[in-house]
Amino acid sequence: MFRIRKEFHFSASHQLVHLPADHQCARLHGHNYIVVVELAADALNADGFVRDYHYLKPLKDYIDDTFDHRHVNDVLDVPSTAENMARHFYDWCKVRWPETSAVQVSETPKTWAEYRP
Repeated sequence: MFRIRKEFHFSASHQLVHLPADHQCARLHGHNYIVVVELAADALNADGFVRDYHYLKPLKDYIDDTFDHRHVNDVLDVPSTAENMARHFYDWCKVRWPETSAVQVSETPKTWAEYRP
C-alpha cells in the first residue's frame, strides 16, 4: 500500500456551546489548525504517484475560502470539534479523490483527531 499525506494550515475561532459554562472550550476561542489529508493506493498511477500533490490544491482553496479566519460554528452544521472537522474534510476530499483514506485535524501541537472509515 502506498500512502501520501499533505498538510494544510488555517486559523479560525470556534465555541463548543453544548459544554458546561466552566469548560474552557465553551468560551469563544481560536486555534491555528492543521489539516492533514492522506491518500492511499495499492498501485501507483502511470506517472508514479498515488496522486500528484498539485491536484490537492482545491482543498487549500476550499480551506482558505471557507474556514481561514472564520468562525467554524458558522461553517459546520455539527459541533465544531476536531473530530467533526476531520469527518467534514474527509467527506469533502473523498468525493474529489477516491484514494482519500484519512483526514487528521490538529488544534494544537499536542492534540489531534482523525477520521478514517
